[in-house]
Amino acid sequence: MIFLQLFLTFLKAGAFTFGGGYAMISIISASVLSYGWMTEEELLSFLAVETVIPGPIAVNMATYVGYEQGGFLGALIATIGVVLPSFVIILIIASLLKNLMKYAGVQAFLGGMHPSISGLILATAATMGLKIFFGLKTVESALHFDIKSIGVMALVVAISLTWKKIKKKEISPIILIVVSGVMGIILFL
Repeated sequence: MIFLQLFLTFLKAGAFTFGGGYAMISIISASVLSYGWMTEEELLSFLAVETVIPGPIAVNMATYVGYEQGGFLGALIATIGVVLPSFVIILIIASLLKNLMKYAGVQAFLGGMHPSISGLILATAATMGLKIFFGLKTVESALHFDIKSIGVMALVVAISLTWKKIKKKEISPIILIVVSGVMGIILFL
């Protein structure tokens, strides 16, 4: 039964989420939490570590959750579930793309997807930010500031803006991730 739940959960995320892994986080998070496969704390920790793990976030999450729930077979089934829709869609699109892109309806559909993808990513970021920085897990939760988390974010933003002003280019996200990790070790150990 767990294998079917893993497959269907990640198949749904792969099939009904457009915009890549970050857009999938909200759907995957809701499912993972509702089944009790991870706690909110474990999920947030996984997402923090996920930023330094190579590979697509949805595939990494499917593999991790699948392994935790069903071992190697669970990891394989969950990973297949999350990549199967994209694989099938890309095969279909690749074979039909030249013919489909000439239709205004297809172009309008793809143009309409951009704002919704941005909205999903922003909603996920806002929800995670409210939980991490202000401890708001539900609407009724009491507001409390996590000064350490806010400090790490402020430092990363300050470094990014200073770098851009001095060097006249964006700083590598890898440097910001390393700085965040070091600050996490210093502040949270």
